[in-house]
Amino acid sequence: MPDLRWVATHEDITEQRKAELQIAHMAHYDALTDLANRALLGQRLKQALEQGGMFAIHHVDLDKFKAVNDTLGHQAGDILLQDVSRRLKQLARDSDTVARMGGDEFVILQTPISDSSEADLLARDVVRTLSAPFGLDGHQTIAGASIGIAIAPGDGSTPEQLLHNADLALYRAKSDGRGMHCFFEPAMGEEAQSRRGLEQDLRNGLAAGQFELHYQPVVKTDGGEISGFEALIRWRHPRRGLVAPNSFIPLAEEIGLIVPIGEWVIRQACGTASRWPDHLHVAVNISAVQFRQPGLTEVIVGALAASDLDPRRLEIEITESVFLQDRNGTLTTLHQLRALGIKVAMDDFGTGYSSLTYLQCFPFDKIKIDRSFVSGVEWHPSASCGRWRHWRAGWA
Repeated sequence: MPDLRWVATHEDITEQRKAELQIAHMAHYDALTDLANRALLGQRLKQALEQGGMFAIHHVDLDKFKAVNDTLGHQAGDILLQDVSRRLKQLARDSDTVARMGGDEFVILQTPISDSSEADLLARDVVRTLSAPFGLDGHQTIAGASIGIAIAPGDGSTPEQLLHNADLALYRAKSDGRGMHCFFEPAMGEEAQSRRGLEQDLRNGLAAGQFELHYQPVVKTDGGEISGFEALIRWRHPRRGLVAPNSFIPLAEEIGLIVPIGEWVIRQACGTASRWPDHLHVAVNISAVQFRQPGLTEVIVGALAASDLDPRRLEIEITESVFLQDRNGTLTTLHQLRALGIKVAMDDFGTGYSSLTYLQCFPFDKIKIDRSFVSGVEWHPSASCGRWRHWRAGWA
């Protein structure tokens, strides 16, 4: 003051400081699991690279999370993610970082390690721990996990490269059957590049008209008369030649291209069948991914109208997997198609869950039992297989 006295003010900033700390925490930690988020993981990875030495990146993906979400709901899925997070933190050391990348994907930064055997041991512990049952609101479920591992500094010199290579290793682990772990190998990069090339070829192939339908006859056992044909898609690749569906359909489903491909198949099959004699039907396989898309009924109705094909001559084939998501919606669509006169067949019964409840919930016109389900049982000497012979004869 002019007279050399002082006036002091005091302000309580406790709440402000708490808010700042909370904002800082939210910026670096996942809200659901309270694990490190992608941003904090990137910082920790950069620090680990600057410090030098050997460390491991474990990219963990839950094998059955989607099934939990679809059958028990998203709340149960959130509880599962929280329980998985707790188990992962219990396995990690204080020097490690456990992060959630989003969805059902996690990353463990294991640092430091002396050799790859330490990473192998942790990965085995994670797979075993996540294979133990989880309790979810009175239900028990098993999540399971697949893991891809990249080891620094050999497998990458940047956080992005290490995460990418761990992701490639994860893809291999999932392709090899899930429930296992896999270390990155340089050849995986070449495989990924080949896969990207195949994906681009697949997109171009649809636009270039490289797909074609082959028709397999359906023969009656009584008299050997042909009653119809099943439409089977093939891809006539300009360099690879004729490509079978098992080589490209899974990729088409993964990248969402199965929907336009499936629509083309329906239109093409209906158009071709309309030129056959009236007593012949055509069967078309509908992917579970395509079946879940809205507007399937409209696509089929449009194909029938454009080709002037009698709906009673069209048969769609689905697998049990269409019931795993939105069972009520699936049944609604099936009844809509049945009301139009379209026949519905259950395909590949015996390769999935093979639940008889699926056969009870809808009056299928045909059930196609997979060869692997009954192969060899006629010749097995056990008494139980005698019962199988009776069961098979009853279905024949």
